[in-house]
Amino acid sequence: MSELVAALPMYDWPEVRDEVDAQWVLLRDAFRQKGIDAPEAIVRRNGDLPPVPGGIRDAAGALIAPDPATLPPDELDFHRLWLHPLLLFAQTCWGPMELGLSRHVQVVGQPSYDAYEGGQGELYSSALVMRIGEGPEVRSPADGSALIPLDLIRGKRFTFNSLDSMSGIIALTRDLRAADEGLDIFSSRSESGGHRASIVAIAEGRADVAAIDCESWALAQRFEPAARKVAIVGWIGRRKGLPFITARATPEKTVRAMREALAGLSEQPRIQRVG
Repeated sequence: MSELVAALPMYDWPEVRDEVDAQWVLLRDAFRQKGIDAPEAIVRRNGDLPPVPGGIRDAAGALIAPDPATLPPDELDFHRLWLHPLLLFAQTCWGPMELGLSRHVQVVGQPSYDAYEGGQGELYSSALVMRIGEGPEVRSPADGSALIPLDLIRGKRFTFNSLDSMSGIIALTRDLRAADEGLDIFSSRSESGGHRASIVAIAEGRADVAAIDCESWALAQRFEPAARKVAIVGWIGRRKGLPFITARATPEKTVRAMREALAGLSEQPRIQRVG
């Protein structure tokens, strides 16, 4: 049995676990056809990660994360997953990548966002959402440019999923800066812990504005009742979507084979090889 680790945590809502598992089966079988010892199933718990006695260390031997065996077993710490030395395949966000994760992993490919409004190939964008009736609803600009209703969001309460999220706060910060504005356009800022939680906070009146990436918004339309009280009032500019990664130590031959496998699956929804 493979000791390698795989996970697809970024859109793994409870309601779509079967769909995510099916996506992994597609990837796993394509990898195995290339001679890669891909694991049978993805991990969803710290307790499913192989122990790393003494903790996770970088190429120079410096400690960068604790042994996963010391973490709460029924939770999943994304950063420890991404840093695991046996990581074969997972998905992350360009926010953590820019904040240092890129030093410890390799990019294998990018998913396609063609299936979602606001997406085009490997590019995606976030919808600015507010409660229904608080602003005119808008469609995603065809050219992928930012469409931010500055006067509408000024003085409102902003909520975001996490400080290292490209889709939830970093991209918005950059688009506001391009418009000679900043996050101080909002009266307050709060961290919700997740895009779904941000939508619920707005629907319940605990916040007024959030930036929700287009795939999470599509999931909310399917499964989150609070989304029926929320509407799109603007869009963040399109950027490269969430990358597929592997450990820095993964052999070049394996990385190349995974990229070839992704290229062979490029006609499948949400799969696209790295450019």
